[in-house]
Amino acid sequence: MSLSSHLEELKRKHQDLSDRVEEVQRAPGSSDIEIAELKKQKLRLKEEIERLSVSA
Repeated sequence: MSLSSHLEELKRKHQDLSDRVEEVQRAPGSSDIEIAELKKQKLRLKEEIERLSVSA
């Protein structure tokens, strides 16, 4: 897998997590723990994207 396609895949996953966070936040009785975990995953992806973008 090339670096650019890997970056695109990470960006897609980041957007999917963003959508999921919004969906969970709108749901009645949503779990703060679940939201926090999704946000942590999203942040890890963002950091990986930034790290790979700098080295590209």
